[in-house]
Amino acid sequence: MNGNLWFPEPIHWTAPRTLVALVVLAALALLPAITGMLGSDYYVSFGTRVLIYALAAVGLNFILGFGGMVSLGHAMYVMLGAYAVAIPASHGVTSGWTHLAIAAATAAVLAAGVGAVALRTSGIAFIMITLAFAQMLYFGAVGLKDYGGDDGLTVAERSVAGLYDLSNPTTLYYVALVTLVLTLYLSWRTVLSPFGLVLRATKANARRATALGHPVFRYQLTAYVVSAVICAVAGVLLANLTKFASPSYGAWTLSGELIVIVILGGIGTVFGPVVGAIILLALEELLPSLVEIAMPDYKANWMLLLGLFIFVVALALKRGVFGSLRAGRGDSR
Repeated sequence: MNGNLWFPEPIHWTAPRTLVALVVLAALALLPAITGMLGSDYYVSFGTRVLIYALAAVGLNFILGFGGMVSLGHAMYVMLGAYAVAIPASHGVTSGWTHLAIAAATAAVLAAGVGAVALRTSGIAFIMITLAFAQMLYFGAVGLKDYGGDDGLTVAERSVAGLYDLSNPTTLYYVALVTLVLTLYLSWRTVLSPFGLVLRATKANARRATALGHPVFRYQLTAYVVSAVICAVAGVLLANLTKFASPSYGAWTLSGELIVIVILGGIGTVFGPVVGAIILLALEELLPSLVEIAMPDYKANWMLLLGLFIFVVALALKRGVFGSLRAGRGDSR
């Protein structure tokens, strides 16, 4: 690695990965203006959903891609973030900063407890423990009869943070975009810091990292808590987008979808989850209509094509769509 370990390596501005990332970010920044000229607000809402899923996937990628911790329960933190908006709003608390503080604090405390237990294990056991905790929290939310139970809870009023009212679709979109870009930047800086180097070393060989004197458990637990808080922030934004909070936000299927997004975009790459979220959600949006037009008798089976696409990408592009691109001059791939 070049330069001081506290700072990231220089960006290769002509590298394919950098160019793709810049084009994607520029397109996302211009999306509201373009849809405004077309007279359609739907794609702003869809774009916001993509940004929120990308944010949650970036959080998961922090431990999955860089720490080798496969969590099948990260959706529970998204659900926590959503209820951190819906429950206070039902009592007249509409401050976005309050919602954010509740979400972050609750997710951090829960993640510290879950991580302290799950990180005593590894591999399949870690996966099953995170899934078990997520299922417990899911059924706990179902039991909240005063807050909708299994039917979920409608957000009485969207968050208001100073001059920013998230009831405005464009404002919500840009808040989600800025949050995602800031998280990507901090993730990039962290991964190439001494903390990130140790985290990646534990993924490669945790026993060797321990033998070298690194407090592996403490590093992994810190990364797990940070990852959970990022997902909780995504949940806050999701509740403001859908104006709804539901136990289904914490279902294991959403956790699985986040893993697919990370793998599809490029596991272990900072920007990969963003590309993965765009691809997966765009396919989920377009495939039903395309299949209905091309093969009306099979319109209910569009997910077979989605599964086939994911299978082909996983088989042909083992590093994912974004991860397969060259990163710079020193990248021989």
